[in-house]
Amino acid sequence: MTGLTWGMIGGGEGSQIGPVHRISAALDGLFTMTAGALDIEPEKGRDFARRLGIAPDRAYGDWREMLAGERDRPDRIDLVTVATPNATHYEITKAFLEAGINVLCEKPMTVTVEEAEDIAATARRTGAICAVNYGYTGYPLVRHMRAMVARGDLGKVRLAVVEFSHGFHADAADADNPRMRWRYDPALAGLSGQFADCGIHALHMASFVCGENARELSSDFVSAIASRKLEDDAMVNVRMDGGTTVRLWTSSVAVGSFHGLNIRVFGEKGGLRWAQQWPDQLHWTPLNGRTEVIERGSADSPEAARATRIATGHSEGMLVAFANIYADLAEVIRARGAGRAPDPIACHYPTAVDGLRSITAIRAAVDSAARSGAWTDARPPSLRAG
Repeated sequence: MTGLTWGMIGGGEGSQIGPVHRISAALDGLFTMTAGALDIEPEKGRDFARRLGIAPDRAYGDWREMLAGERDRPDRIDLVTVATPNATHYEITKAFLEAGINVLCEKPMTVTVEEAEDIAATARRTGAICAVNYGYTGYPLVRHMRAMVARGDLGKVRLAVVEFSHGFHADAADADNPRMRWRYDPALAGLSGQFADCGIHALHMASFVCGENARELSSDFVSAIASRKLEDDAMVNVRMDGGTTVRLWTSSVAVGSFHGLNIRVFGEKGGLRWAQQWPDQLHWTPLNGRTEVIERGSADSPEAARATRIATGHSEGMLVAFANIYADLAEVIRARGAGRAPDPIACHYPTAVDGLRSITAIRAAVDSAARSGAWTDARPPSLRAG
């Protein structure tokens, strides 16, 4: 089986997300890292790429040089991951899609709805894959939750409660730390801070599990640290297009919460509860019944089985969850190359349309917060009926 080649833009030395992608992409031996433009400082990026084993002629100084170098190569990369600050995602992603190169873009996909609409249209027109890294949906038990909802185990879903809270940005004295400063700078982060950074992970997870999309929402934004131009705490109520209500809280000033990505789903026949800090257990409570703990590796769905790598009782985590997104993309890329249909279970990776829905939800949440929580249409303009 011929391996696929992969490149990365951003995610350089000292980056928080770069090592996660490099380990996850390589985990199954499906992708080999052969190109990179890894740092905003060209020589620093080239040096780091060479130390990672990338050939000198494919250790690029910036993304434009990388695009020019890869576009016409007979052995050009099969996939590029864009892991740069939010405001740069649109230009880079569009350029590589136009060149016919598949893209996995970090979230948020863009900073405006107009840009997101254009990316979704570009992906359709070029036929190149545009995926968005909502990597937490790669966890086996999150995929099992989706399967349980889809096969009717919960009956009609009434309510989902999701949160993504942490306290790592709670120290006002640390406001100039470059790793967090850009997240609250509109010039780099876009319209929203914490909701765009973490909240849309929670919203996408609710959509992924429940099989529904945001129709309208009402939000309240707070900058608990007053010097910040963008919010560091948000409460958002969402009405989904299938009738489910979503209650979402996200915060970066929740001291004592380390990585609080949690989801609870309540239906007519029972409820589910999962937390990313304890990813190998899913709590299932049937109506009027006792709570059952479903262990990763014992979940009875093909979705969970495909995403599970090691035996029950041994921990899996974020790297494997992200690796499942890369494995999905590898299957689809290979299927296209072979002229066959991909495994249907591999086709649930987040797409440009998911990215578009998220950006529209961010825009709606910003508008709603500015209007004291007024209910606001959260559907992309291109996907509104009538």
